[in-house]
Amino acid sequence: MDIVSVSGYALSSPIDPVQERPFFGGVRRLHKRDVVLVVVETSDGRRGVSTAGASSSAMREYFEGDSHGTFADVVETTVADALEGRSIEEITDAHELLRATDLPSRLRTEAISAIDVALYDLRGKEVGAPIYELLATAWDTEPTTELPLYASAGMYMEPEGYVEQATVLEELGFFGYKYRPGIGPDADRRTVELLATAVDDIELMLDVHTWWKLRDSYGRDTVRALVEHAADRGVYWIEEPVEPDDHEGYVELADTGAPLAGGESEKSPSDLITLGRTGVDFLQGDVRHHEGFTGCQAAIEFCVDRNIEFVPHNFGTWLGLQANAHLVAAAPEAQLLEYPVFEDDPALAETETDPGMYPFELAFDIIEGQPVIENGRMTVPDAPGLGVDVDLSVLESYPFIDGPWTEFHY
Repeated sequence: MDIVSVSGYALSSPIDPVQERPFFGGVRRLHKRDVVLVVVETSDGRRGVSTAGASSSAMREYFEGDSHGTFADVVETTVADALEGRSIEEITDAHELLRATDLPSRLRTEAISAIDVALYDLRGKEVGAPIYELLATAWDTEPTTELPLYASAGMYMEPEGYVEQATVLEELGFFGYKYRPGIGPDADRRTVELLATAVDDIELMLDVHTWWKLRDSYGRDTVRALVEHAADRGVYWIEEPVEPDDHEGYVELADTGAPLAGGESEKSPSDLITLGRTGVDFLQGDVRHHEGFTGCQAAIEFCVDRNIEFVPHNFGTWLGLQANAHLVAAAPEAQLLEYPVFEDDPALAETETDPGMYPFELAFDIIEGQPVIENGRMTVPDAPGLGVDVDLSVLESYPFIDGPWTEFHY
């Protein structure tokens, strides 16, 4: 592949009017969602695409001084300078070229992730095969292209609101319902109890980063008690119960027997594997943030025969959804895919109550067409590469809006 151009476009999808979500100790304001679209073009006129961001954690970027806008600048300058005019035989050749740059390690990892996905898209188009076939050949696996989805939704609501959302998603056939508590220890306990009673055929997952991330954190003893309480109610997993760097905390909580998940905030593929040694039951890498398909392969292989399931993190657009879907379709002993539910989702059947978290129209508009979803399962496209085409009109329709996408007020 002879690379002639590498472009990065920062895009914003406004949340208008701004939404306010009360949580334990304050209010969270949601202004917009940001995306960086990366486009790599080769001399034969083919185009590979991916989505990227400034950080593996959607909540971290403005805490560390970077944004999607600054990351798009990195793609347009340092990344483009390293790759344009180069002939890439192996996708890992691009990794080495980017490792030779002076980018900080975190931004370098994000850049490698975006380029890896875009180059796999190009390679698939070059040989006329979907990415999952390329990966399955390397792993010697039989691809599974009908994937069960778990719905990623609920954010800072009254307990009854979570129940209403979960009930709708159960009717739509989703494997699981993941929600974000953080409305106070007593209310979080009540939410788990109500959900466990209200649903029958949908698993429950808790994404509990709020317990430690915000200023008025719950404290270690309270978190342990809440983890044990949720496990006693049969939840499928408890995600990020302690800070990402607190691997000792994971070990301590694993001793309770509670099913733990984590990984999205790990800074590198090797950090993913280190987390896998702490007793987690589910490891959540992401091709968009852990050096692409190449970087996630080692974590997936680590999970095999270890009673750890690799379930990729996915909390962005339909383009990122397809990238992680190809990974799951080919990976050994992986099967489940995260599906973020946003308002007015055209791929889901109409329901009396919209189960979406908030509006994110760019998530849908970034590709032409829509994913095939029926009864909570998605069919991975079999066209070459990622199997979808980007709608480049989003470059004009969703100009970047400077400033943080979310704010916390105490």
